[in-house]
Amino acid sequence: MEFKISRDFIAQIEQLISENKGNELENLLQEIHYADIAEIMEELDDYEASYLFKILDSEKTAEILLELDEEVREKILRNLSAKEIAEELDELNTDDAADIIAELPQSKKEEVISELEDVEHAKDIVDLLRYDEDTAGGLMAKELVKVNENWNVLTCVKEMRHQAENVSRVHSIYVVDDEERLKGRLSLKDLLTTSTKTPISEVYIKKVDYVKVDTKDVEVARIMQKYDLEAIPVIDELGRLVGRITIDDIVDVIKEEADKDYQLAAGISQDVEADDSILELTRARLPWLVLALLGGFISVRVLGLFDGAMDKHPELFFFTPLIAAMAGNVGVQSSAIIVQGLANNTLSGSLWSRLLKEITLSLLNGLILGLILLIGSHFLLNVNFMLGITVTVALLSVIVTASVLGTFIPMTLNRYGIDPALATGPFITTSNDICGILIYFSIAKMILGF
Repeated sequence: MEFKISRDFIAQIEQLISENKGNELENLLQEIHYADIAEIMEELDDYEASYLFKILDSEKTAEILLELDEEVREKILRNLSAKEIAEELDELNTDDAADIIAELPQSKKEEVISELEDVEHAKDIVDLLRYDEDTAGGLMAKELVKVNENWNVLTCVKEMRHQAENVSRVHSIYVVDDEERLKGRLSLKDLLTTSTKTPISEVYIKKVDYVKVDTKDVEVARIMQKYDLEAIPVIDELGRLVGRITIDDIVDVIKEEADKDYQLAAGISQDVEADDSILELTRARLPWLVLALLGGFISVRVLGLFDGAMDKHPELFFFTPLIAAMAGNVGVQSSAIIVQGLANNTLSGSLWSRLLKEITLSLLNGLILGLILLIGSHFLLNVNFMLGITVTVALLSVIVTASVLGTFIPMTLNRYGIDPALATGPFITTSNDICGILIYFSIAKMILGF
């Protein structure tokens, strides 16, 4: 059951800290999960968070570090010596330890690495630091269980017992050759039901999914999602087994990618959070707001081209927001579906077949909406028949155009390696507003003749 953090509980912790009752505080938090303690620390001020961190044992605080918000973690680490940080990292898997070291200033990184007691652990962390964080190499952990294809079952069991001491959870048993090249994987069931003298080469499964160290993290996530994997091995340029990626790391990648796409779709150009500074939030939001403002200027200019229509048929003006809103909404719907399909790799068919399908769909929707508009404008708004026809034809044209743009733009961006999430939100809305107004008054000019 999830632990609920109340204001009274936070106040109780603050009181114990102010009275310097470390033992009582430690007992109070004894049965609370480290993720919940991380949330508690984020509610405290810097001194209180550091105090709480230092009274807990390193096995628990190491896990707490991973759950903390980056800004809070930075403040905690700033108050720890290189030796204290090293003690925390000794409790973590290499991938998590490398992530934390990567956040430290360069001078402190070297100090912390030199303070690590386990030399092999330190070597593995240093090796991971050379990979880009958005690649398989930057995600992987060095801890895994592997056996040699030339061993027999008995030897494998002995070696696995030794290796498993350093692995928190064994997802798979990998098989390598004498050069450490990945050959396959070993089923635990086969291992338990096979004679101890049987060579591993006779029982291991040669088919194994893997990724290379330079594979992008989003591609790793796609592969693991597609094949429903809890872990996947990572090989280097020579095919040697160098690490493994587990599902918990991939969940973080998927969340970060979803957050980024959501922000792009909302017109936020940088990765920001609600608690970031006003300057950072302004830099993230302002570019798309400027684009929307420029789009507004263009829309005003387009309206100015048809000022004669306003004089002769002023009622046209009252339908302008409706046309612009429908253009933006339809465009966002179309682009959102395409972006989702591209992200999930579920989009099939060519660009032209996709456009043809979207045009057919938009024609159907446009005819239904146009009929509703024609009837509603005549009976509810007392609009004359020709004006109703004008607005209806314009609405149908705008819906088809917006659907085509909403499909074409993200697929084109994706083809040229640009994040298609840019196509949703302000970009599509602004462009479709302009196109919608232009189409509306152009059709009005043709039908009403001004």
